[in-house]
Amino acid sequence: MSIISSSSSSTHRLLPHLRFLSSSATSFPDLDTLSVSQAKFKLRYHPNPDKALAIFSSIFDRLYDPISTRYILDLVVRQLAEAQRFSDIENLIESHKSHPKFAQEPFFATLIHAYGRARMTDRAIQTFRDMDGLATPPRSVISFNALLTACYKAQQFNQVTELFSEITKNYEIAPDTASYGILIKSHCESGQPESAISLLNEMEEKGIEIGTFAYTHILDSLYKKGKVEDAEKLWNEMREKGCSPDVVAYNVKIMHAAHHQKPKEVLKLIDEMVSAGLKPDTISYNFLITCYCKNGQMDEAKKVYMGLQEKGCKPNVATFRTLVHFLCENGDFDMALEVFNASKKRHKIPKNKVSDLGNMGNLIRGLVKTSKSEEAKAVLEYVKKRFPESFMNGWKKVEMELGLTDEGKGSTQAYWGALVTHHPQLQNPRTHSPKPALLLISFSSLLKP
Repeated sequence: MSIISSSSSSTHRLLPHLRFLSSSATSFPDLDTLSVSQAKFKLRYHPNPDKALAIFSSIFDRLYDPISTRYILDLVVRQLAEAQRFSDIENLIESHKSHPKFAQEPFFATLIHAYGRARMTDRAIQTFRDMDGLATPPRSVISFNALLTACYKAQQFNQVTELFSEITKNYEIAPDTASYGILIKSHCESGQPESAISLLNEMEEKGIEIGTFAYTHILDSLYKKGKVEDAEKLWNEMREKGCSPDVVAYNVKIMHAAHHQKPKEVLKLIDEMVSAGLKPDTISYNFLITCYCKNGQMDEAKKVYMGLQEKGCKPNVATFRTLVHFLCENGDFDMALEVFNASKKRHKIPKNKVSDLGNMGNLIRGLVKTSKSEEAKAVLEYVKKRFPESFMNGWKKVEMELGLTDEGKGSTQAYWGALVTHHPQLQNPRTHSPKPALLLISFSSLLKP
């Protein structure tokens, strides 16, 4: 059955849902004079789904190009998706389909992208179909690539392959380098680097330019499947065909070396990049840091981190995530706090993965263990405001465990009372209060995630 089937333009067309958006906008009067750049900053660093909707509503008329529109819409949809508010995502996108601005294909493609960000591929496909009655015909590779990207972002890799075949045939759209790039990435993500290599041959036959990125994704897939010899063969083939490896391609090789905990090999590849006139980036050094950490060489990892600025690089979220994790694992909570504070200053706090909740929890627990309760509370209060709403229950649990709220203190005191009642040896006979050293041992068991 065809994925893109024909239907009347009025079939299952949702009515605009503007009431909620209007009420959201009036709930945040401080947004009236917000500039586009300020809006981007707030959306990136101060997540709040309701406010995100209001921000989009307040600046929508000032979004004059599809790139800015796509960027802003992606940020809004990401927040709504993290909060599991998929009906709000649908209402937001559907209410803008008939807006005159989206009659232009580049703008309309942003709506398809947005559904992909939310992993709502059925709606992305429906939106592509709706272009018949809403967007300026005919469809081109712009909306085609947007749909392929939407399915790729939703990890519907088989669907990318099916759509590529069907749309190029039924809509007479000629795929370009980017189209093939998305298709190659999908094959690689499906664990099929061999079929991706055959696509390189197809591109060559059609005279479509093969960029380094196409080789890079296949190299990555081959390394992950343990086909090192095939990867090295493709690397040499890429160079023989005049396609010079770029920083991203080198980072794939560096990642492979780091994964196998070979810091000397990582350093060798970084030197090779420099000799080739390339500048290693933060990702390159992140792999080196990770490699050192996994090898237990924390001092070396710290040196790389401290020397990033000298190398012309800035630490990113992955840098901070890795260091906080391994520093806490090694009991260096002071340095972990220093790294956390640096991530605050750069607005790069790791906050989008479940593991980030665990890492921050370990930091907070470690600070409490080392008698730094005030610092622990400051970290907790800060991350509560920055993490997605879906993580809130996790933070409440940490607060209760560590007694960092009035309610938590009560439950902690009750815990000690019950503990001393059942274990009199924990009580100081002179003061009738818990013995700190023994309680610390018991408390450590309570602090375990």
